[in-house]
Amino acid sequence: MPEGHTLHRLARSLDDAFGGTAPAVSSPQGRFAEGAAQLDGSVLERAWAHGKLLFVDFAGGRTLYVHLGLIGKWFVLPVDPGGQDPPATGQVRLRLLSDTHVADLRGPMACQVVDEAEVDRLVLRQGPDPLQPVSELNDPDAAYRTITRSGKTVAELLMDQTVLAGVGNIYRCEVLWRHRLHPLRPGKTLKRASWQLVWDDLVRLMPFGVRTGTIITLDDVLEDTEAALGRGEEPAVPREFAVYQRTGLPCLRCGSVVRHKVVAGRNLFWCGNCQRRT
Repeated sequence: MPEGHTLHRLARSLDDAFGGTAPAVSSPQGRFAEGAAQLDGSVLERAWAHGKLLFVDFAGGRTLYVHLGLIGKWFVLPVDPGGQDPPATGQVRLRLLSDTHVADLRGPMACQVVDEAEVDRLVLRQGPDPLQPVSELNDPDAAYRTITRSGKTVAELLMDQTVLAGVGNIYRCEVLWRHRLHPLRPGKTLKRASWQLVWDDLVRLMPFGVRTGTIITLDDVLEDTEAALGRGEEPAVPREFAVYQRTGLPCLRCGSVVRHKVVAGRNLFWCGNCQRRT
Protein backbone atom coordinates (compact mmCIF):
# COMPACT_ATOMS: atom_id res chain seq x y z
CA MET A 1 0.00 0.00 0.00
CA PRO A 2 1.41 3.43 -0.89
CA GLU A 3 2.78 5.43 2.03
CA GLY A 4 1.42 8.89 2.75
CA HIS A 5 4.01 10.84 0.79
CA THR A 6 2.79 9.11 -2.39
CA LEU A 7 -0.74 10.42 -1.88
CA HIS A 8 0.46 13.96 -1.19
CA ARG A 9 2.60 13.79 -4.32
CA LEU A 10 -0.36 12.52 -6.34
CA ALA A 11 -2.56 15.32 -4.99
CA ARG A 12 0.06 17.83 -6.11
CA SER A 13 0.11 16.28 -9.61
CA LEU A 14 -3.69 16.43 -9.87
CA ASP A 15 -3.66 20.05 -8.71
CA ASP A 16 -1.00 21.02 -11.24
CA ALA A 17 -2.82 19.24 -14.08
CA PHE A 18 -6.47 20.09 -13.39
CA GLY A 19 -6.69 22.77 -10.67
CA GLY A 20 -9.07 25.55 -11.68
CA THR A 21 -10.31 23.68 -14.76
CA ALA A 22 -13.51 21.73 -15.44
CA PRO A 23 -12.31 18.32 -16.66
CA ALA A 24 -14.53 15.72 -18.26
CA VAL A 25 -15.15 13.00 -15.67
CA SER A 26 -16.10 9.53 -16.82
CA SER A 27 -16.00 5.88 -15.79
CA PRO A 28 -14.80 3.80 -18.77
CA GLN A 29 -15.24 0.65 -16.67
CA GLY A 30 -18.77 1.71 -15.74
CA ARG A 31 -18.53 0.98 -11.99
CA PHE A 32 -18.36 4.68 -11.10
CA ALA A 33 -20.72 6.01 -13.78
CA GLU A 34 -23.19 7.62 -11.37
CA GLY A 35 -20.48 9.38 -9.38
CA ALA A 36 -18.68 10.51 -12.53
CA ALA A 37 -21.91 12.07 -13.82
CA GLN A 38 -22.16 14.16 -10.63
CA LEU A 39 -18.67 15.60 -11.17
CA ASP A 40 -18.49 15.85 -14.96
CA GLY A 41 -17.84 19.42 -16.11
CA SER A 42 -17.50 20.83 -12.57
CA VAL A 43 -14.54 22.99 -11.64
CA LEU A 44 -11.84 21.06 -9.79
CA GLU A 45 -10.93 23.38 -6.93
CA ARG A 46 -8.09 21.46 -5.29
CA ALA A 47 -6.68 18.02 -4.53
CA TRP A 48 -5.26 17.17 -1.11
CA ALA A 49 -4.39 14.23 1.09
CA HIS A 50 -4.51 13.23 4.71
CA GLY A 51 -2.42 10.17 5.45
CA LYS A 52 -3.34 7.55 2.86
CA LEU A 53 -6.67 9.18 1.96
CA LEU A 54 -6.94 11.35 -1.17
CA PHE A 55 -9.59 14.05 -1.64
CA VAL A 56 -10.42 16.07 -4.76
CA ASP A 57 -12.72 19.01 -4.11
CA PHE A 58 -15.08 20.10 -6.87
CA ALA A 59 -17.34 23.15 -7.07
CA GLY A 60 -20.74 22.75 -5.45
CA GLY A 61 -19.49 21.18 -2.23
CA ARG A 62 -18.81 17.77 -3.78
CA THR A 63 -15.60 15.88 -3.04
CA LEU A 64 -14.14 12.81 -4.68
CA TYR A 65 -12.73 10.49 -2.00
CA VAL A 66 -10.20 7.85 -3.09
CA HIS A 67 -8.36 5.19 -1.10
CA LEU A 68 -5.91 3.34 -3.34
CA GLY A 69 -5.63 0.32 -1.04
CA LEU A 70 -3.16 -2.39 -1.99
CA ILE A 71 -3.49 -2.38 -5.78
CA GLY A 72 -4.91 1.02 -6.72
CA LYS A 73 -3.00 3.22 -9.17
CA TRP A 74 -3.71 6.70 -10.48
CA PHE A 75 -1.56 7.98 -13.33
CA VAL A 76 -1.55 11.64 -14.41
CA LEU A 77 -0.18 12.14 -17.94
CA PRO A 78 -0.02 14.93 -20.52
CA VAL A 79 -2.00 14.62 -23.76
CA ASP A 80 -1.55 16.11 -27.20
CA PRO A 81 -3.55 19.35 -27.41
CA GLY A 82 -6.04 18.96 -30.23
CA GLY A 83 -5.23 15.28 -30.66
CA GLN A 84 -7.47 12.26 -30.16
CA ASP A 85 -8.44 11.25 -26.63
CA PRO A 86 -6.08 8.53 -25.41
CA PRO A 87 -7.74 5.10 -25.27
CA ALA A 88 -8.71 3.81 -21.83
CA THR A 89 -6.73 0.61 -21.41
CA GLY A 90 -7.51 -1.89 -18.67
CA GLN A 91 -10.17 -1.51 -15.98
CA VAL A 92 -10.30 2.29 -15.61
CA ARG A 93 -12.66 3.11 -12.74
CA LEU A 94 -12.40 6.88 -13.17
CA ARG A 95 -10.96 9.19 -15.82
CA LEU A 96 -10.30 12.93 -15.63
CA LEU A 97 -9.67 14.47 -19.04
CA SER A 98 -8.83 18.03 -20.08
CA ASP A 99 -7.23 19.58 -23.15
CA THR A 100 -3.79 19.03 -21.61
CA HIS A 101 -3.93 16.03 -19.24
CA VAL A 102 -5.54 12.69 -18.54
CA ALA A 103 -5.69 10.91 -15.18
CA ASP A 104 -6.80 7.25 -15.10
CA LEU A 105 -7.65 5.54 -11.81
CA ARG A 106 -7.49 1.75 -11.63
CA GLY A 107 -8.21 -0.70 -8.81
CA PRO A 108 -8.93 1.62 -5.85
CA MET A 109 -10.28 0.25 -2.59
CA ALA A 110 -12.65 3.25 -2.37
CA CYS A 111 -13.88 5.75 -4.96
CA GLN A 112 -16.89 7.81 -3.86
CA VAL A 113 -18.48 11.24 -4.13
CA VAL A 114 -18.95 12.56 -0.59
CA ASP A 115 -20.07 15.76 1.09
CA GLU A 116 -18.22 18.00 3.55
CA ALA A 117 -19.55 16.20 6.60
CA GLU A 118 -18.30 12.85 5.33
CA VAL A 119 -14.88 14.32 4.53
CA ASP A 120 -14.64 15.56 8.13
CA ARG A 121 -15.70 12.15 9.45
CA LEU A 122 -13.11 10.33 7.35
CA VAL A 123 -10.29 12.65 8.41
CA LEU A 124 -11.24 12.63 12.09
CA ARG A 125 -11.00 8.82 12.10
CA GLN A 126 -7.32 9.14 11.15
CA GLY A 127 -4.39 10.03 13.35
CA PRO A 128 -2.28 13.16 12.77
CA ASP A 129 -0.42 13.38 9.45
CA PRO A 130 3.26 14.47 9.63
CA LEU A 131 2.83 16.11 6.21
CA GLN A 132 0.10 18.43 7.49
CA PRO A 133 0.70 21.49 9.71
CA VAL A 134 0.18 20.87 13.42
CA SER A 135 -3.24 22.12 14.49
CA GLU A 136 -6.05 21.31 16.88
CA LEU A 137 -7.26 18.71 14.36
CA ASN A 138 -3.76 17.45 13.48
CA ASP A 139 -2.19 17.11 16.90
CA PRO A 140 0.80 14.80 17.50
CA ASP A 141 0.04 14.91 21.23
CA ALA A 142 -3.22 13.08 20.51
CA ALA A 143 -1.23 10.28 18.88
CA TYR A 144 1.10 10.11 21.87
CA ARG A 145 -1.82 9.84 24.28
CA THR A 146 -3.19 6.92 22.28
CA ILE A 147 0.21 5.21 22.19
CA THR A 148 0.75 5.51 25.94
CA ARG A 149 -2.63 3.89 26.65
CA SER A 150 -1.79 0.84 24.57
CA GLY A 151 -0.08 -2.46 25.33
CA LYS A 152 0.54 -3.02 21.60
CA THR A 153 4.09 -2.71 20.32
CA VAL A 154 5.41 0.60 19.06
CA ALA A 155 5.89 -1.09 15.66
CA GLU A 156 2.18 -1.94 15.45
CA LEU A 157 1.03 1.47 16.64
CA LEU A 158 3.12 3.42 14.13
CA MET A 159 1.38 1.50 11.33
CA ASP A 160 -2.12 2.04 12.74
CA GLN A 161 -3.64 4.80 10.61
CA THR A 162 -6.03 5.78 13.41
CA VAL A 163 -2.95 6.55 15.54
CA LEU A 164 -0.60 8.07 12.95
CA ALA A 165 -1.69 8.77 9.37
CA GLY A 166 0.44 8.10 6.32
CA VAL A 167 3.30 6.15 7.87
CA GLY A 168 3.93 2.78 6.23
CA ASN A 169 6.36 -0.05 6.77
CA ILE A 170 9.51 1.57 5.38
CA TYR A 171 9.21 4.80 7.37
CA ARG A 172 8.24 2.79 10.44
CA CYS A 173 11.31 0.53 10.35
CA GLU A 174 13.74 3.27 9.42
CA VAL A 175 12.65 5.95 11.89
CA LEU A 176 12.80 3.50 14.80
CA TRP A 177 16.34 2.57 13.72
CA ARG A 178 17.31 6.23 13.42
CA HIS A 179 16.41 6.79 17.08
CA ARG A 180 17.63 3.43 18.44
CA LEU A 181 14.13 2.44 19.58
CA HIS A 182 13.25 -1.22 19.95
CA PRO A 183 10.19 -1.88 17.76
CA LEU A 184 8.71 -4.53 20.08
CA ARG A 185 8.54 -2.40 23.21
CA PRO A 186 4.95 -1.70 24.39
CA GLY A 187 3.59 1.69 23.41
CA LYS A 188 2.75 2.54 27.01
CA THR A 189 6.49 2.54 27.82
CA LEU A 190 7.42 5.10 25.15
CA LYS A 191 8.76 8.29 26.69
CA ARG A 192 7.45 11.67 25.57
CA ALA A 193 10.91 12.77 24.41
CA SER A 194 11.29 9.62 22.28
CA TRP A 195 7.89 10.20 20.65
CA GLN A 196 8.85 13.81 19.88
CA LEU A 197 12.03 12.59 18.17
CA VAL A 198 9.99 10.19 16.02
CA TRP A 199 7.37 12.80 15.08
CA ASP A 200 9.94 15.53 14.31
CA ASP A 201 11.94 13.12 12.17
CA LEU A 202 8.88 12.08 10.15
CA VAL A 203 8.05 15.77 9.65
CA ARG A 204 11.57 16.22 8.27
CA LEU A 205 11.81 13.04 6.18
CA MET A 206 8.41 12.69 4.53
CA PRO A 207 8.46 15.97 2.53
CA PHE A 208 11.53 14.64 0.70
CA GLY A 209 9.38 11.70 -0.35
CA VAL A 210 6.76 14.09 -1.71
CA ARG A 211 9.34 16.10 -3.66
CA THR A 212 11.37 13.20 -5.07
CA GLY A 213 8.88 10.32 -5.12
CA THR A 214 11.39 8.19 -3.19
CA ILE A 215 11.65 7.41 0.52
CA ILE A 216 14.93 8.79 1.89
CA THR A 217 16.08 7.90 5.41
CA LEU A 218 19.91 7.89 5.27
CA ASP A 219 21.57 11.15 6.32
CA ASP A 220 24.18 11.21 3.55
CA VAL A 221 21.50 10.71 0.89
CA LEU A 222 19.36 13.37 2.56
CA GLU A 223 22.23 15.85 2.45
CA ASP A 224 23.00 15.14 -1.22
CA THR A 225 19.32 15.40 -2.15
CA GLU A 226 18.83 18.64 -0.24
CA ALA A 227 21.87 20.15 -1.95
CA ALA A 228 20.66 19.10 -5.41
CA LEU A 229 17.18 20.49 -4.79
CA GLY A 230 18.75 23.73 -3.56
CA ARG A 231 20.56 24.02 -6.90
CA GLY A 232 17.27 23.46 -8.75
CA GLU A 233 18.31 19.99 -9.92
CA GLU A 234 16.24 16.80 -10.00
CA PRO A 235 18.33 14.39 -7.93
CA ALA A 236 18.74 10.71 -8.76
CA VAL A 237 17.91 9.15 -5.40
CA PRO A 238 19.20 5.64 -4.69
CA ARG A 239 16.79 3.19 -3.04
CA GLU A 240 18.90 2.48 0.04
CA PHE A 241 17.81 1.84 3.61
CA ALA A 242 19.43 1.12 6.96
CA VAL A 243 17.37 -1.92 7.99
CA TYR A 244 14.34 -2.29 5.70
CA GLN A 245 14.61 -5.59 3.74
CA ARG A 246 18.21 -6.07 4.95
CA THR A 247 17.68 -9.25 6.98
CA GLY A 248 21.00 -10.88 7.90
CA LEU A 249 23.08 -7.97 6.59
CA PRO A 250 25.20 -5.79 8.88
CA CYS A 251 23.63 -2.76 10.52
CA LEU A 252 25.01 0.40 8.91
CA ARG A 253 25.67 1.92 12.33
CA CYS A 254 27.09 -0.89 14.50
CA GLY A 255 27.70 -3.84 12.16
CA SER A 256 25.36 -6.20 14.01
CA VAL A 257 23.02 -8.45 12.05
CA VAL A 258 19.69 -6.94 10.96
CA ARG A 259 16.79 -8.98 12.33
CA HIS A 260 13.38 -9.80 10.86
CA LYS A 261 10.02 -10.74 12.35
CA VAL A 262 6.44 -10.72 11.07
CA VAL A 263 4.37 -8.48 13.34
CA ALA A 264 0.62 -8.06 12.73
CA GLY A 265 1.05 -9.50 9.24
CA ARG A 266 3.81 -7.10 8.18
CA ASN A 267 7.56 -7.64 7.88
CA LEU A 268 9.53 -5.82 10.55
CA PHE A 269 13.28 -5.15 10.34
CA TRP A 270 15.56 -3.84 13.10
CA CYS A 271 19.05 -4.06 14.58
CA GLY A 272 19.12 -6.19 17.70
CA ASN A 273 22.20 -4.43 19.05
CA CYS A 274 21.78 -0.68 18.63
CA GLN A 275 17.96 -0.64 18.86
CA ARG A 276 17.81 -1.66 22.49
CA ARG A 277 16.29 1.50 23.95
CA THR A 278 13.37 0.37 26.09
